[in-house]
Amino acid sequence: MNVRIEESWKEALAGEFEKDYFRELVSELHREKAAGTVIYPPGPLIFNAFDKTPLPSLKVVILGQDPYHNPGEAMGLSFSVPDGVRIPPSLRNIFKEIESDLGIRMSGSSNLEPWARQGVLLLNSILTVRAGAAASHRSLGWEYFTDAVIRCISERCEGIVFLLWGRYARSKAVLIDSSRHHVLEAAHPSPLAGGAFFGCRHFSRTNELLIAEGRSPIDWKL
Repeated sequence: MNVRIEESWKEALAGEFEKDYFRELVSELHREKAAGTVIYPPGPLIFNAFDKTPLPSLKVVILGQDPYHNPGEAMGLSFSVPDGVRIPPSLRNIFKEIESDLGIRMSGSSNLEPWARQGVLLLNSILTVRAGAAASHRSLGWEYFTDAVIRCISERCEGIVFLLWGRYARSKAVLIDSSRHHVLEAAHPSPLAGGAFFGCRHFSRTNELLIAEGRSPIDWKL
């Protein structure tokens, strides 16, 4: 199957695109669209995280769950929304932690593409959603694909920093070889976690680990 995705990822994940679950997933998306269902993000942005962060440039993985389901929000990057869109509560808390951790002031931009271009893979476990229906594509098969992505990174790369926030993301730690990579776990940044995310200092810790690996740190300021 010819999937429109950045070439390094296309080569690394070629086997997944030929599996039955992936073919069935694509067929179901086509059926829903043909029936008039609105799906987010728009088709060209479904693999945006991979397009913005080629595999050779990968340094950090931030794992989310599924895309935002309101109009104009989902852009194929976990936690990110386009500038001009109201900043979601979880992202607002991420910014508060960055300011506290690094002693900087964020500009108010909600578009995380600058992180992606520095090697931060902003990966949702589920890559599509029906408009207005959170987690509506949970059983479609995306989890098989993104689990394969995590295993691929674990096997092909060295010294990647994985940021796993919340119970769901932390459940993916079993897919990562912690003898070759760095796994930082914390509560989810959602306000529903009661502020437990604050104080994790994952942003400074990530940069310390990258520097120890001989890599350039991430400029988290937007």
